[in-house]
Amino acid sequence: MKAILQRVLSASVAVDEKIVSKIGKGVLVFAAMAPGDTEREAESLAAKVLKLKLWDDDSGGRWKRSVQDIGGEVLCVSQFTLLASTKKGNKPDFHGAMGGDDAKKLYEYFYSKVQEGYVAEKVKDGVFQAMMQVSLVNDGPVTLEISVSPKQAPQGTSKEEKPPKVREP
Repeated sequence: MKAILQRVLSASVAVDEKIVSKIGKGVLVFAAMAPGDTEREAESLAAKVLKLKLWDDDSGGRWKRSVQDIGGEVLCVSQFTLLASTKKGNKPDFHGAMGGDDAKKLYEYFYSKVQEGYVAEKVKDGVFQAMMQVSLVNDGPVTLEISVSPKQAPQGTSKEEKPPKVREP
């Protein structure tokens, strides 16, 4: 899973020129699901969104407070285009993004974990697979990329056991 976090003074999402969600001071999160991502990655990403230190503290200490610490809001927006490959040619390739129904289910799980980890009323959402217009006032500007990948088995291990090597005399 991949996310782009933007520290914002305000943000909103409109569909067909109608605002469907808006927040004040907080974090705008663009999130994308990749093939192989699971609920485990969604939980990890949700926790990171809520705990990442993006604001200064009251005594001027830099990068000391999270969105929870400041009582801010969170706006989550699904955005599969974050996983585009542009290595060949001029047309983006989206094979690195999880397909429709699976992506929707995992995105909704991610969104629910952000809500559960914080105050549900302070967490808003866009509309999955809709053509959205996202507006924001970036605070800083502060924009970060976060990636969470499925854990891979260590090299040389597999689910199938290999036959023991026979040593010739």
